[in-house]
Amino acid sequence: MEETKKTVEEQEKTAKAPEKTFTQDELNAIVADRLGREKSKYSDYEEIKAKAAKYDQTEENNKSEIQKATENADALQAKIDAMEKADGIRKVRNSVASEMGVPAELLTGADEATCKTQAEAIKNYAKTATYPDVPNGTGGAPTLTKEDILKITNERERVKAIEANIELFKK
Repeated sequence: MEETKKTVEEQEKTAKAPEKTFTQDELNAIVADRLGREKSKYSDYEEIKAKAAKYDQTEENNKSEIQKATENADALQAKIDAMEKADGIRKVRNSVASEMGVPAELLTGADEATCKTQAEAIKNYAKTATYPDVPNGTGGAPTLTKEDILKITNERERVKAIEANIELFKK
């Protein structure tokens, strides 16, 4: 029971004690002090950053010649692989172009199936409209000769002329 009296008395004393209030200047001083302690924790940040950069440079300088050669070889191998892939695509396009009779420059596919689909679409688009055979005074003979057609420099026009006058090339 005596213990409860003591705790009750202590509580009354603490309850009666006035709460401390701070002026603006005191509060500013407390905050400035706290900020100063935090800043002092990180005061050597720039020094550590410089040391880390110096360490990275030292590590780069310490790479062995084998590591540098390996990295160089890997880079060159990547270039070779890219060139081989491009060459393979070029070969596929040229093969399909010659097989289908369309210019390889118009094909953009990376595989044979895509290129063939594109070639078919190009051929369908480039087909000349069929007109009735109207005699032109020479019995319906073509107005262009085989030599005239072969002299056409524009490949697309030459292909159209060959298709239009295919009978000249079947002989």
